[in-house]
Amino acid sequence: MLASAAKATHAQTRRHNNRLVFQRVYEQGPLSRADIARATNLTATTVSTVIGELLEEGLVTELGAISTERGKPPTLVTLAKDARHILALDLSRKTFQGSILNLRGEIQLSRRAGADVQGEAALTVTYQLIDELLAQTTTPLLGIGIGAPGIIDPNSGLIRRAANLDWYDIPLGELVSRRYGCHVQVVNDNQAALLAEYLFGEYKRTPDLVVVRIGNGIGAGIMCNGQLLHGNGGGVGEIGHVVVVEHGERCNCGNDGCLETVASSRALVKLAQALARNNQGCRLNALVKSPNAITIETVLQAFHQGDAAVIALVIAAGKQLGKVLAYLVSVLGPSRILLCGSLAGFGQGLIEVIQQEVARRCLIGRLNAPHISPVTLTSELSDLVVMGAAATILANELGLFW
Repeated sequence: MLASAAKATHAQTRRHNNRLVFQRVYEQGPLSRADIARATNLTATTVSTVIGELLEEGLVTELGAISTERGKPPTLVTLAKDARHILALDLSRKTFQGSILNLRGEIQLSRRAGADVQGEAALTVTYQLIDELLAQTTTPLLGIGIGAPGIIDPNSGLIRRAANLDWYDIPLGELVSRRYGCHVQVVNDNQAALLAEYLFGEYKRTPDLVVVRIGNGIGAGIMCNGQLLHGNGGGVGEIGHVVVVEHGERCNCGNDGCLETVASSRALVKLAQALARNNQGCRLNALVKSPNAITIETVLQAFHQGDAAVIALVIAAGKQLGKVLAYLVSVLGPSRILLCGSLAGFGQGLIEVIQQEVARRCLIGRLNAPHISPVTLTSELSDLVVMGAAATILANELGLFW
């Protein structure tokens, strides 16, 4: 029994050391072995052993020696970013996106498939997308990361509820893992967007960070004190289903007056179409043949052209967003809130309204207002989600980040 426990402890120590060294090279490389030993407080012998194993696995590579004033020139070690690839999916939009990424989260190629598919058909398209991507790469696969909408059990990869896909209690992680024989991580799409920014963005490692996606739906990924919040049952961040209008319009969730019914792109398009029908002089009518042809891109165009009526619609939506974010700031006090999704295209005009509303509605918003700005990585929302989904594989398979 004691021998077994000792063996387990030795294996755990070795795994810990390997991850510690690899993380240091990943985040700060190129480094010499001596640099790594100083940074990790590991012995030079341990570091050399670990580096030898990482070189054998192909995860790191040696660069040329650097010149020094005296002594043997040290050889630098750096990440071999293309030693493994990650397959990542974004299933949160009408058309699914799949991408192949390297160990730096850089997208190597992308494919799209499906359109408004649900139920079993959505699962079939998911498999087809994975098959197509696997056929395009010969690099060893580290795993498959999936960003999906809805309420997800982060430990099992079970999608408890994704209404837009008509998925209820679907063990997606298990199904994909069994089919392809590799490690699979399933994460909520809002959390994936957050992880992408937290791990690869301009504000990486910001311990208190929120990313809010505002598109057809509204949701938030929340990092608090360096910990990704999942909550009981994996439902943290569903801010789009906070009621802001009593006895308001029926929401897809079954409640009345949710934030999504007044501040999502879907809601804004509906309001803009009604505005165009009732106001022939509205700029929207000059941009489309009929009100039914108005899209969120049309609304953005009219807004940036200075249409007063459209600006009023956006301000109203911004106030509702600010109301809900004030609740979030009052409870969590995040230092930075990043916006993404189609409504982020309204830019500083929308951000200022949200910022003012947060300051007006909560004490913390006045004393220590969070910085609100667009995401830093990409304007393509699906790219952000696949990058975050890939990050979950890096974290779980290679021990990076936390």
